[in-house]
Amino acid sequence: MAAGETTAAEDGATAAPLRLIRDVARISTAGFSGVFKKDCADLARRVSLLAHLLEEIRDSKKIQENGEVVVGPTSSSSSSYLSYISDVTVALQAAKRLVSAANNFDDSKVSSNGATKKFFFQFQCVTWKLEKALTNLPYDDFDISEEVQEQVDLIRAQLRRATERYGGPLNSTLLCRALSQPLDKEINPFHPSNRSLIDCLHVENIGIIDHQAGLKSSPSQGNGSVHHAVDDVDKKESSSNDISAPKDSSDGADIEKLDENKKLDSPIIPDDFLCPISLELMRDPVIVATGQTYERSYIQRWIDCGNTTCPKTQQKLRHVTLTPNYVLRSLISQWCTKHNMEQPTLLTNGRIKTSDGSFRHVSADIISSVGTLVRSLSSRSLDEQRAAVSEIRSLSKRSTENRILLAELGAIPILVNMLTSVDCLIQDNAVTSILNLSIYDNNKGLIMLANAIPSIVQVLRSGSNEAKENSAATLFSLSLADENKIIIGASGAIPELVDLLKNGSSRGKKDAATALFNLCIYHGNKGRAVRAGIITALLKMLTESSSVMVDEALTILSVLSTHQEAKAAIVKASTIPVLVDLVRTGLPRNKENACAILLSLCKRDKENLACLSRLGGVIPLTELAKNGTERAKRKASSLLENLRKLQQL
Repeated sequence: MAAGETTAAEDGATAAPLRLIRDVARISTAGFSGVFKKDCADLARRVSLLAHLLEEIRDSKKIQENGEVVVGPTSSSSSSYLSYISDVTVALQAAKRLVSAANNFDDSKVSSNGATKKFFFQFQCVTWKLEKALTNLPYDDFDISEEVQEQVDLIRAQLRRATERYGGPLNSTLLCRALSQPLDKEINPFHPSNRSLIDCLHVENIGIIDHQAGLKSSPSQGNGSVHHAVDDVDKKESSSNDISAPKDSSDGADIEKLDENKKLDSPIIPDDFLCPISLELMRDPVIVATGQTYERSYIQRWIDCGNTTCPKTQQKLRHVTLTPNYVLRSLISQWCTKHNMEQPTLLTNGRIKTSDGSFRHVSADIISSVGTLVRSLSSRSLDEQRAAVSEIRSLSKRSTENRILLAELGAIPILVNMLTSVDCLIQDNAVTSILNLSIYDNNKGLIMLANAIPSIVQVLRSGSNEAKENSAATLFSLSLADENKIIIGASGAIPELVDLLKNGSSRGKKDAATALFNLCIYHGNKGRAVRAGIITALLKMLTESSSVMVDEALTILSVLSTHQEAKAAIVKASTIPVLVDLVRTGLPRNKENACAILLSLCKRDKENLACLSRLGGVIPLTELAKNGTERAKRKASSLLENLRKLQQL
């Protein structure tokens, strides 16, 4: 469930923090502005992601309160549980108050040291408070899914880095003082009673935005050093005489002065836009496990050379997954457009730069012919459009080099526009071309930036059978990037994919199943899938004698079974008898997945455990615990242990 959606039956201790999260989400939906725009947006985004954690804690607590079996917060830990939730609630209250006040801050006061520094301090306090509250939560006492645990770990890391950017570790006494002060009251940095508060904040190092120049550089670091006031509040404050031409003007210095003025007219690239390895403007920024952003080709080369640490922080990388930083890519593109700068490209001097950093030569004739083809997509002649998009479909299928070249020559935005064409042939070829282009990871971000998802969903809803199949496959390809799962899930794609799963061709059903599985890895999409009727469709796939998609159905059910609403829907659809039968007679992989789903449904649920026992589940589970796959053995043994505990009650 997204943070802004309404929850059902919100009772207990988690009701207050969930309401606060929705309040912050509503403030965020209205949009932020002013000097603290980025700080507010970052804080609101991190707060909204905590909804899934609190929902799972709420569901786990409800199960315990209903007297059901096994793990969960016991009555002896109730006071601790309430204490933990209270800490989170206090932090969320401070976050809500801060984003509301900072968003309404009068920009005319931006030069006021006290007002500005007070807000930067508050952002430091709130991020610190949230990070500490999450650190103290007893995750092991609740049935928190792995996806949500990973999400919380990421949020904690982001909050920790944000606190450090705002000025490093906080003194807890000073923190309490700061959080108790009204946000509309300015701190007097020169008052003796506030000196320790100011010192712990390093407020002398907080930057101020120059609305005329946009950015100021520190005179102590030279003209090439640029600092964001909001992004990097621990940078040196600019002085009033920074980047100014020499005041003395002798006759022999006129040319030198003109040269200096020309340099001043050139835009200074923000530090955040430069790759820490190459120090070049990034074209395809990606995030590594430590949260640092690099140009893809350079960090990929670093990893391929056997390095296992982050080049900037020297921290060990927990994994080597590179996550596209679409937001930064968009900001770089906007900045280049605003300053009339040529945007970084993978196509330079007749050479294509591939993802591993190597270059491939492309002849001028090929570049010219492909460029002509891309321009033909916008022709007024329908026949020319048809011929061009058909050829691009063919080209995009053949090689990675073609996919890079087509994207670099601007094909993607035009192809996205063609998805709404009334000509079925153009629409079919356009969506298939986008599917082919999305195979190259770097193109995924360009497709998302072109706002392709609404049009792809429309094709999925009303296109030809082939177009629907390829739309589903495209959504799967794009959803391989985790941040895209959220965007696609909120776009209305899931009900259309469920409809294709129910009524599509054999290939369409497989494409829909693959896309739905990948989207439902994100916890917030599971409820959407359940409400779209996916459980009925999956049960039909399990029980039809002619079905060839038992594996797919079980895999999706296994992912959904970690969600409380999905659990209830699975049980209500009388799925347990079907799963027991599969444990008894299915193929080894079917048995393994069926057993995993049964464990999710029956753990801490006396009624479902009793149903499993009545259906004769003990015998096939005992057999599976002895002779199944390693995973099947673990799941079956755990289920048998739960059944034994039930019998002892």
